[in-house]
Amino acid sequence: MSILRRLPFRSFTPRRRFATLAAVRQDTTVWTPSPISSIETAAESLFHVSIDVSNSPDLAASHTIPGQYLQLRLPDVGKPSFLAIASPPSLAASTGAFEFLVKSVAGSTAELLCGLKKGEVVELTQAMGNGFNIDRIHPPEDYPTVLIFATGSGISPIRSLIESGFGADKRSDVRLYYGARNLRKMAYQDRFKDWESSGVKIMPVLSQPDDSWTGESGYVQAAFARAKQIHSPKGTGAVICGQRQMTENTIGSHDLQIEMFGI
Repeated sequence: MSILRRLPFRSFTPRRRFATLAAVRQDTTVWTPSPISSIETAAESLFHVSIDVSNSPDLAASHTIPGQYLQLRLPDVGKPSFLAIASPPSLAASTGAFEFLVKSVAGSTAELLCGLKKGEVVELTQAMGNGFNIDRIHPPEDYPTVLIFATGSGISPIRSLIESGFGADKRSDVRLYYGARNLRKMAYQDRFKDWESSGVKIMPVLSQPDDSWTGESGYVQAAFARAKQIHSPKGTGAVICGQRQMTENTIGSHDLQIEMFGI
């Protein structure tokens, strides 16, 4: 998860010096050893990973805004993974834990992570990124409608947002369109009741449901297009965590105040 801006290349910059500077910058990354608290199945190919950061107060305190992420690496594995933090910032402050929703992909660092045991040690950077700029959709009375879109493991930072609280109970229409292939691949179903109690209406959307499914089917952007029901576009905020095509198809021509987070 990163945004790269192309900088103009100046021919008088020695190529060797550029490589040296880049290496120095890479070496300044601070890695903090942290033990695994638990790894549990969250859904098909998705794992709930909890990491103990209670002995690293600076690391715990670096998570201040929902939607932030960090890098995680394993001993003897060169390539780190970027992971969105699924838990709200308050969890690290109160219990000293970071929680993640990790998709196990064959041959990846994530697959190795999901195979670890309690007590094994990984290394983490501090939380980074701007997270969800909720100030853009405040105060709640000015943005009574908030539309949230997520697919697959993209629900991870959305959980952090919902459980951090953004005045959902003070808004008239807060909807989460959450897409997965089927219910077996949909994480956090055990949290839906609590999320709805906080003021968020859950709209599960399955792209390949079985015959017993009676809810929304297809893709989240299509489900939203069928529902619409936006009475005041300028009083509507959107939080999106998914692929660019989903973002473009979802928002379309609606004039929304958009807060986006890519994963």
